[in-house]
Amino acid sequence: MPQAARSQEIGLLYVIGVVQGLALVSFPAASAILVSPAGFALSSTQYGAMFIPQVVLAILASAFGSALSRRLGLRRVLQLGLCGNLLSMALLAASPLLIGSQAAFVVLLLATATLGLGFGATTMTINTLVQRLSEPERQDVRMLTLNALIGLGTALAPLLIALFTRIAAWWALPALMTLSLAALLFATLRTPLDAAIDDAPRDQAWPARFWVYAALVLLYGVVESLSGNWASLYLTNQRQVSAENASFALTAFWIMLTLGRIGFAVLARRLPVTLVLVGLPILLAVAFQIVAQAQAAGPGIAAFALVGLACSAILPLALSFAGKELPGDPAATLGALIAFYQIGYGMAAFGGGPLLDRAGIAYSSLFSLGSLVALALAAVAFMVIRQIPESRHR
Repeated sequence: MPQAARSQEIGLLYVIGVVQGLALVSFPAASAILVSPAGFALSSTQYGAMFIPQVVLAILASAFGSALSRRLGLRRVLQLGLCGNLLSMALLAASPLLIGSQAAFVVLLLATATLGLGFGATTMTINTLVQRLSEPERQDVRMLTLNALIGLGTALAPLLIALFTRIAAWWALPALMTLSLAALLFATLRTPLDAAIDDAPRDQAWPARFWVYAALVLLYGVVESLSGNWASLYLTNQRQVSAENASFALTAFWIMLTLGRIGFAVLARRLPVTLVLVGLPILLAVAFQIVAQAQAAGPGIAAFALVGLACSAILPLALSFAGKELPGDPAATLGALIAFYQIGYGMAAFGGGPLLDRAGIAYSSLFSLGSLVALALAAVAFMVIRQIPESRHR
């Protein structure tokens, strides 16, 4: 394939990554509106339960995406994911029309379900395509770059929601997302996006090393979702921070996650990236303790920025290492790992609600518990790097 054509395809995948990040965080970014008595008036349990369909559909799409790719091709599975995202954003944009009725919660559940389908299919395919379209020596950098751009989208979502809320039109973001996704879907019709995949169905058991990577991404999903889904509610409900400043804290989390990924992508050839995989979870454990002690807007924003930096490179490095080390079809490997990431995401997204409503623990205690998960993440990361060849430590 000519280099210019390959660069064009990767560029389109990067843009899709940004839009996917925006779509993924649209619901947590609107959390203050979703739980507000003047908005949808959801309880903490309802807010957490809203993400169950998203997680289930994302797991199914990620897990079976490789099988669909062998039948339909990666491009068509990507288009399926874009359609799921498009429908989700259209439902979210229309949901304010139903505020005050029982149908509103049903529409939100449908919106998160289609987002799960979209996220699972899209994330699996764009990670697989970027890896397969990249030269071996550039795979780590391009995987970090792709996930940094997904992070850029997640950073922009709460900021844009806050800006649109000022003019009483928060729904404008999902409406614009609907149009953007339609444009990207059209662009994929005119771009080959072809990459060879393993045509043989997978019938052998996963190797033992796969389960180490699965544990790594599952624990990462817990810590990322803990911050991404509960940061705003923690600051507004327990620390009495304004909704706007809470949005800035969530934005700071995603911005630093994005900048960290960009920084590690630039420095990937100079840093011992496998040691970074262990060091960041240790930093994360410290950062969660700082979050739990934050009492005001400024310290809260700074604390969540530190959490974002600590989360930054863990997932893309794990996916890149697994794609190179594990045998078999990379699409199946990445799809399965993204499914485990979604399991962790769902554990934190839904599990927080019952802990808050029924067990009566404080929001700050959730983040204190996050430190324990981060330490477990560090231990599993150490298990990963112990068996990676020495040449990959540089």
